[in-house]
Amino acid sequence: MAAPALKVALRTYPYTEALKSGAVAVPGATLDFIDVKPHIAAFRAMVRDLAFDICELAPTTYIIARAYGVPVIALPIFFVRRFHHGGIVVHPEAGIGTPKDLEGKRFGVRAYSVTTGVWKRGLLQNEYGVDIDKVTWFVDDEEHVEALELPSNVMHVAKDSSLVAMMAAGDLDAACTGDAGIGRAGKPGEGWNEAGPALPENLRELFANSNALDRQVYAKNGVYPIHGCLAIKEEVLRERPELAKAIYDAFVAAKAPYLEALRAGTATGKQAEKDRKLMDIVGDDPIPYGLEANRASIEALIRYGHQQGLIPRPYKAEDMFLPL
Repeated sequence: MAAPALKVALRTYPYTEALKSGAVAVPGATLDFIDVKPHIAAFRAMVRDLAFDICELAPTTYIIARAYGVPVIALPIFFVRRFHHGGIVVHPEAGIGTPKDLEGKRFGVRAYSVTTGVWKRGLLQNEYGVDIDKVTWFVDDEEHVEALELPSNVMHVAKDSSLVAMMAAGDLDAACTGDAGIGRAGKPGEGWNEAGPALPENLRELFANSNALDRQVYAKNGVYPIHGCLAIKEEVLRERPELAKAIYDAFVAAKAPYLEALRAGTATGKQAEKDRKLMDIVGDDPIPYGLEANRASIEALIRYGHQQGLIPRPYKAEDMFLPL
């Protein structure tokens, strides 16, 4: 059988460069890499139209899509990691001193299923006892999986408004920062997150000691939040099931030199700076691949997705990720 040419939508990271340059190959396949800008457009194209053979997807988008019957399956490869005590800001006049004070308040997040929002709600609910059903979640973007039915306490902002405008007017009490909330203007499009909009200067972080809390919670539950996973059309693996292991092994091989440079202290750049900070918490591999290495995180994301009404039942990790 001829080696298939697979259309791949994947961002460039220090640990994927060797694959994208061809220095690391996948035996039995040719990878045709496509850059989609912004890459979030690739999420939507994949789960709505199966536009690629392989695609880097937000993991929450992926598990929702799979639960709703989109014929994709993911490898346990995760491209971005971050903790989530930071990046929740509150309005000074909202009377929010503790996480529980969010109950009865208005919280802004770009879309209800955005992975950052899912992790933050899961943290608030499971570590701090916040009843997320008592929070009104305001969104100003669409969900990637169109069939998703949102809980009744999720509200779309008015068509002529935005999360940023609502926060500036005092109509939101709290919000996610960055692309997941009030750190960008408008819906995803070319250049949508290059410059953040002007925000009130008096917003404050809900958790003042976020780094210490991240370390404390990770030590307790081992959950290392995942962002960006590798999803493959099921059709590709039905025809060539051996490609799953071959692709996984190639990504492991591409990561190896970067990981070695990180450990040696010779890796440079913004990604390396972020990863070295994460290494202080999680150890010498800040980008672990594999089902068992990520089981606690996968199971937590599935549990949070079910708690938040995004998926119909608490699937097993193996239902969502191939056991590699």
